[in-house]
Amino acid sequence: MADDIAAIQKKFGSLNEYSIQLNRWLSKTIGVWPLSSSSSKFEKIMTKILIFLCCIIALFVIIPSLLHFTLVKEDIISKLKTLGPIGYCFGGGLNYAILLLRKNDIRYCIEHMKADWKAITRTDDQQIMLKNAKIGRIISCCFAAFMQFSTVIFCAVFGVFKRTIKISNESMEIYVLPFPTYKIPVDVNPGHNIVLGFQFLAGYITTGTVIIAFSFATVFACHAVGQLTIMITWIEEFVNRPQEENKNVRVEEISVIIEHHLRILSFLERTEHLLSPICFMEMFKNILTICMLSYCILAEWSGHDIRALSAYASAVMNISLGTFLICYVGEILTEKCKEIGNMVYMTNWYRLPKKDILNLIMIITRCSMEYKMSAGKMIDMSVITFGNIVKTIFAYLNILRQMTIL
Repeated sequence: MADDIAAIQKKFGSLNEYSIQLNRWLSKTIGVWPLSSSSSKFEKIMTKILIFLCCIIALFVIIPSLLHFTLVKEDIISKLKTLGPIGYCFGGGLNYAILLLRKNDIRYCIEHMKADWKAITRTDDQQIMLKNAKIGRIISCCFAAFMQFSTVIFCAVFGVFKRTIKISNESMEIYVLPFPTYKIPVDVNPGHNIVLGFQFLAGYITTGTVIIAFSFATVFACHAVGQLTIMITWIEEFVNRPQEENKNVRVEEISVIIEHHLRILSFLERTEHLLSPICFMEMFKNILTICMLSYCILAEWSGHDIRALSAYASAVMNISLGTFLICYVGEILTEKCKEIGNMVYMTNWYRLPKKDILNLIMIITRCSMEYKMSAGKMIDMSVITFGNIVKTIFAYLNILRQMTIL
């Protein structure tokens, strides 16, 4: 494992760069990566231009879609079919704005991780951190690939291929788009291809905001879990150390453990501040999107359109996966924070001097205040919450099915 650490340091320059490299690549593509004070003027100008272009592209899709949904007279089933993609795109735009507004929180968490990698010098502790960094990197990479692949498939199925419609007794093929438009000529080329290209870019941007938010949540959570695991190791070593050792050394060690615990809690608090509004938006956006796309599956079922059904099913599965993973991340952090207090209590603390026992009680008392990742400071992100989300989706889907008599 020590050879792995040396190899990664040689390849990436530092262990911290290895843990955040994927986040940097993804964030820079849409301009949400926080630049440091040492960044060049060219980088700052290009970032501003990129943000401006991303906003224009997103608005070019969102505004016509909302106008189409509001002003174009269609039957209720057709309107409901468009509500899922519109809600997903609109929610992605809001997430993009939140990420831009939370750049300082992102910078703080990244700098905090960098400081932790520098402070932890023992090889065994670095191995624990590296193991968790690998887990976060792999999960983020897989999630990014699945989400962007699903977006490309969805846009291709509903934008590249013509759809057959029946007017009276005649059938005709027409161009359609993944997101509806309002008074834009898209029936023929080149108008269709131009608008479709913008919608592909908008799909990449809106999906990218979800991927970036999730990758930050995963990497930060894995880093916190690694730090908590290291802290458990330190406490075990402190408790099991021979009591004949110099008391000044023992006092210094317990102070290091307590300070490290406070640093972890500070990191988690800033992470929760960053992710709370995004989780709030994601929860309601995903409920709406999954419900509407599931409704589209029911509506298209009788037509036996395999391409459309596959695109809808792929989108539902990927969005559901993202919802579950963000809830699971919150569950893991809560349980890991609880584990610290339980582990301290289960050690042989009663064999320690009274002053050391009092110091350990400080840790147990702080751990009794549960950390919970929340959505908008209102709903805890946990596996139970995911179960409630699924039940809510099925309840709304059943109401829609009965109201429209599918």
